[in-house]
Amino acid sequence: MALSINANNNEKAGAWEFKLVGEIDLSNAHYFKQQMEAALTEKCQNISVDLANLNYIDSTGLGVIISVYGTIKKDGHCIKLLNPRDNVKKLLSISGLDKILC
Repeated sequence: MALSINANNNEKAGAWEFKLVGEIDLSNAHYFKQQMEAALTEKCQNISVDLANLNYIDSTGLGVIISVYGTIKKDGHCIKLLNPRDNVKKLLSISGLDKILC
């Protein structure tokens, strides 16, 4: 399955809002990273990622999230992962990202 990304800069909330649909794996994680980096190049701020329609994410996708988090944390910003499905929530828990990301 493909990955669809909707990115919106919510000025009122002071955050980039990403809505992900589909799957993130080795074949498309680079696209996810490009979209997040492009947004941050425009304006570095907090990020919220809605995972409600994300069916699957592998370690490559998690690596993108960790990489972006490392970049924005330097400027005092954070990433919030919202509405993960049970299978994604389990992976976040196993990896410890559920405790690291704000």
